[in-house]
Amino acid sequence: MNKGTAIKRIFILVFDSLGVGALPDAAAYGDAGANTLGHVAEAAGGLALPTLQSLGIGNIIYIEGVPPADKPLGGYGRLTEISHGKDTTVGLWEMMGVVTATPFPVFPQGFPPDVVDRFVAATRCGGVLGNKAASGTDIIDELGAEHMRTGRPIVYTSGDSVWQIAAHESVVPVEHLYEMCLAARGILTGALGVDRVIARPFIGQAGSFVRTERRKDFGLAPDAKMTLDYAATAGVDVIGIGKVSDVFSGRGITKSVKTKDNGAALAETTRLAERGGRGIVFTILGDFDTLWGHRNDVAGYSKGLVEADKKLGRLLAALTNDDVLMIVADHGCDPTLPGTDHTREYVPLLVYGKSLKSGVALGTRTSMSDVGKTVADLLGFGAPVPGISFSNDILESQRSAR
Repeated sequence: MNKGTAIKRIFILVFDSLGVGALPDAAAYGDAGANTLGHVAEAAGGLALPTLQSLGIGNIIYIEGVPPADKPLGGYGRLTEISHGKDTTVGLWEMMGVVTATPFPVFPQGFPPDVVDRFVAATRCGGVLGNKAASGTDIIDELGAEHMRTGRPIVYTSGDSVWQIAAHESVVPVEHLYEMCLAARGILTGALGVDRVIARPFIGQAGSFVRTERRKDFGLAPDAKMTLDYAATAGVDVIGIGKVSDVFSGRGITKSVKTKDNGAALAETTRLAERGGRGIVFTILGDFDTLWGHRNDVAGYSKGLVEADKKLGRLLAALTNDDVLMIVADHGCDPTLPGTDHTREYVPLLVYGKSLKSGVALGTRTSMSDVGKTVADLLGFGAPVPGISFSNDILESQRSAR
C-alpha cells in the first residue's frame, strides 16, 4: 500500500452503461458484437468529445470523431467484469471489491403467481397489472390508463434481476409506492432474491405519461465487506450522488445527494470539487442508461455524451493537486442492437489528477475490483478486497512512499 500519498480526495464518475466492446463471454448473454460507445459514435457520424479525448478515451478503442490523444492527460485502459451479470449492482459491487459468483435470478416470463399473490396480500392493492418483462416507458404507455382506472400497480421486470413497480403519483402517493416496494423486498429473498426492487413513479395523462425523478431502488446489501465498508472504518467520508446509496444499501455512504438528471449530478460533483475537502465523491450519470440505452435512443445517447463532455471540463478545472478523478462505467447498454437490455461489455477506465503521471496505458484490467483497491491505496486505508492496485502506475515516483 502507498502509505503517505498526498491524495486527499477521489472522485469516481460512472457513465452508466458506457460499454467499450463485448467481453469474451458476451455471446452467452446474447450480446455478441456489443460496443455501446463505438456504435453510438458510428451511428452519429462521429462524436465531438474534446475533454474525454484529452483524457485518452480514444486510446482505449476506436471512436469515430474521437482520435487517440498524442499525450493523454492521465491514465487510460478498460475494466473486465468477472462477476456473473451485467447490471449496475453487479458492476458497482465488483468495482468496490465484491464479486458476484452466483447470478441473481431473472424472470423473463414474469413472476410466479404465488409470489404475486403474496405481494397483493401484503400490500392490499387488489391485484397487479403487467407481470411481464417490458420496457418501462412502453408498459406505462400500455397500462397507465388502466392503472389510473383501477388503482392497481404495474409490476414488471426486464432482462435484469429486478422487480419494478410503476404507479401514477396521483393514484399511489410516492411514499406509499415506496412502502409497496419494501413489501416486495421482504418477499423477494433467497431463490427469489432479485438484486433490486425499483419504484417507478410517473405523472401525466394517457398518451403523455412521464416518469419522474423520484425513482428509488431497494437493493440487496452486498454479501461481503467492500472498499466502502473499510473506508467507513477508517473514517473516510463518502458522498454518493444519484442512486449510489441505493446500489450499496447505504453501506459506507456518509451523505447521499439525489439528482434529477446527468446535468444536475455533474453540477453537484463540480460544486463539491470547488468547495474542497477530503474523502470519496461517488457519482452515477444514469441518463445514459435509463433514458437512452434502454430506449434504443442513439441520438439522445450521442447528444448526452456531448453535453456531459462540455460540463466535464469545468470539473477538471476545479480539481486540486490533491484530487484524483476516475471515470468508469458499470456495464453496457448498446442502443444500436435489438432489444432494450444491458449488454455484457468491457468498460472504460480513465484516471486523471494534476499531480499524477500522464499518458499511462493501464491496459485491460483483469477485474473491475482494481478500482476499489486503488482507491484504498491512494487514500491510505487498508481494504483486503480482491483486485490489483494500479496506484504505483499513476503516482509520480516521489509520491510513492513505501
